Amino acid sequence: MSAYRLARPGWALPALLFVLLFFVAPLIANVGRGAQGEAYVKLLTDSYYASVLLRTLQISAVTTLACLLVGYPVALFMVRYAGRWSGVVVFLVIAPLLTSIIMRTFGWRVVLARRGLWNGALAALGLLGRPVAWSEQDIAVYLGLVHVLVPFMVLSIASVLQGVDVRLEESARVLGAGRLRTFLHVTLPLSAEGIATGCLLCFVLCNGSFLTMLLLGGGRMTTLALLIYQQFSTTQDVGFAAAMGNVLMLAAVICFGLQYLMLRRRGAH
Repeated sequence: MSAYRLARPGWALPALLFVLLFFVAPLIANVGRGAQGEAYVKLLTDSYYASVLLRTLQISAVTTLACLLVGYPVALFMVRYAGRWSGVVVFLVIAPLLTSIIMRTFGWRVVLARRGLWNGALAALGLLGRPVAWSEQDIAVYLGLVHVLVPFMVLSIASVLQGVDVRLEESARVLGAGRLRTFLHVTLPLSAEGIATGCLLCFVLCNGSFLTMLLLGGGRMTTLALLIYQQFSTTQDVGFAAAMGNVLMLAAVICFGLQYLMLRRRGAH
């Protein structure tokens, strides 16, 4: 059997129908349900909903930055310095993805509880006089989000770093550049594509995350995704919930559009 017959377009038809039926059609239906103009006016002009939208973008931006600060050193170590232990590092990075987000979030509730591991450690070091409900603080939300999203950042950066020629870094060192200068002027610019991809993934996924906000932070950090969940489960205002979902989808489309333009410009050079 020839390779052409194995690669005929007809083989892609079942996958295409699956995507159209279970992904494209629900998105189109959601756009139709949220097509009421007054819903968008309410969402963008009402002070409460506008503040929630801004808070959602702020939380996503801070979480993305934290994932970058945590994930880049891990990716760099995994690619450049781990050696034969790189497989172990990859496993440790991917392992959290094999666990339910709910289980991981409840794990943080246990660690940050009044009688949890974190309070116990601080008390043993004499740094804490009385227990603090860390799981009810804003920091708990950021910890939970970074724990969930940082593997996407690490894998995005590591895949690009693996394609960077080590000889370029060695040449910079031979020409007199120190480790920091080599990193800032050679390694970091060459890994910009992975950084951008990881940041976009973390930002978009954080925009749509609601379980972490629901289970951590004492319910004080209300985001657009959490409001959508509440609209569907409590008030059952499907049209308004669909409008908020469309706003999140528009943010995702803008992010991936920026990534496409960046990759196209990079390819042109």
